[in-house]
Amino acid sequence: MHTGSDIENINLYLKACEVLFNIAESFKNIKFLDFGSGFKVKYSENDFETDITELGKNLSSKFNKFISDKNNKINFHIEPGKFLVSEAGVFLTKVNYVNPRKNKNFLHVNSGLNHFIRPMFYGSQHSIVNITSKIKDKENYSVVGYVCETDTFAENVSLNKTSEGDILCFKNAGAYCFSMSSNYNSRLKPAEVLISKGKIKLIRKRERFEDLLKNQL
Repeated sequence: MHTGSDIENINLYLKACEVLFNIAESFKNIKFLDFGSGFKVKYSENDFETDITELGKNLSSKFNKFISDKNNKINFHIEPGKFLVSEAGVFLTKVNYVNPRKNKNFLHVNSGLNHFIRPMFYGSQHSIVNITSKIKDKENYSVVGYVCETDTFAENVSLNKTSEGDILCFKNAGAYCFSMSSNYNSRLKPAEVLISKGKIKLIRKRERFEDLLKNQL
């Protein structure tokens, strides 16, 4: 079952599950029901998320009722990928230069839609934090990338006063950052680092220019 992404109202999702249960009654030898996913995570402090606990209680009850009179074993499948890994990953990029304008301050970063396409592709908003600036004063910035497209990560986001060389952290990048990345404009993909129990481990090497050419004949 696929109901779309970012489920706000669990009651609507449960109604869709009822439809699936009704359809499944027509299949005597059904082996599993896949309820899909689309569970919402918080992309900002004031954002909302799917009430996964309440949803789990209601859906489990409905599923148990559905299988109570069945002779064959029916498995329960669900695909909560984004809900599980989104908050587990962040994306870091360096500020190449600061471009103050009369009506807007631009931060040009060492990245682009080739690395993190969600803001440009979906218009999604990810919380951004300057993790190196020690200046507490805030300023509004538009964060833009280095690709010759509409390459804007965020408009008028409030950050600690930012300088060239600062590192920006984009939160909730664990689900669709690397998996949607590309080598567009012959740009290289960055390294991936795992932090677990206070230890840092390189889990994917930074690409080199030779990596772009290795399959060319």
